[in-house]
Amino acid sequence: MQDRYYRQMKKGVLELVILQLISHQPTYGYQLISTLESGSNGLFALKEGTLYPILYRLEDDGAITSRWEEQPGRGVPKKYYTITEQGRRQLCDMRQLWQALCRSTDHFLGEE
Repeated sequence: MQDRYYRQMKKGVLELVILQLISHQPTYGYQLISTLESGSNGLFALKEGTLYPILYRLEDDGAITSRWEEQPGRGVPKKYYTITEQGRRQLCDMRQLWQALCRSTDHFLGEE
């Protein structure tokens, strides 16, 4: 049962966390996967099949853009994702909502 709660909670915050990471600097998919896993002690260990639909959705929503970039000395280009101004506004709204949800949840859990 714990696994079910974990998956639901993680699913609810992944878009926020991914958009936050992209807001720091343009990044590519594998870099996001590595950063999420190492920065969360494995809690946000994702597979490509989980990450890329989120990236495509953020791109379709206008929150991020992407570009292919050739890598010096390598024949394989990488697709970099960059946040847009609309994405920055969306991130701000998402962060405010997250903070409100945390405050309300803490209230009901007796933390406040």
